[in-house]
Formats: sequence, C-alpha cells, structure tokens
Amino acid sequence: MWLRAIIAGLVVAGVTEISDRYPRLGALLLTLPIVSIVAFVAVWQKSQDLRAISLLARETLVLVPLGLPFFVPLAASQRLGLSFWPAFSLGMILASVTIGLWFTLGPSAAE
Repeated sequence: MWLRAIIAGLVVAGVTEISDRYPRLGALLLTLPIVSIVAFVAVWQKSQDLRAISLLARETLVLVPLGLPFFVPLAASQRLGLSFWPAFSLGMILASVTIGLWFTLGPSAAE
C-alpha cells in the first residue's frame, strides 16, 4: 500500500515540476495511464482474478471519456474569462454530471 502511495505522489510531483517548464510534456505524462497500469498490476498481484481486472478495464474504458468534460472549462478559461478556481469548479461539475448520469442511467457494473 505504501509503495502505491509513494508512486502516486512521485507521479504528481514529477508532472507538476515538468509542467512548469514543458506544458506539452506534462500533458503527455498526464495522459499516460500510469495509475491504471499500477492498479491493474496491484489487483493482479492481490487476487489474480482476470474477471475482476476485465470488469475494471471495461468500467475505466467507459468512465475515462465521461470524465473529459472536466478539461473543457480549463482549456477554454482564457476565452471564457474564467480564472482557475471557477474553471476548475465548472469542470468538476461537468464531469460529475456526466459520470453521475452514467451511474444513474447506465447499466450496473455487474452486467
């Protein structure tokens, strides 16, 4: 557990530092599914249950695009005249709505 927390912290710190100088490289690192890769390996090491990993992968495949509206207000913040916190908050609301609708109206995870 500690190893996973350390890895996550290092990824966040690394992306933060790199993004200050090289925003495109920081964005590339953010798009890499590092957390997903570590999580899949951890689940496999813990249970060796391919069905659980398959279900996790399918849910992730659906939820990643549903979370993308988070980035829209941040990407358009200058055009919209929004500072960081309003753009961030609006992104959180948009992503929460899309993901919330999926959890409310979509199929159950067991299907």
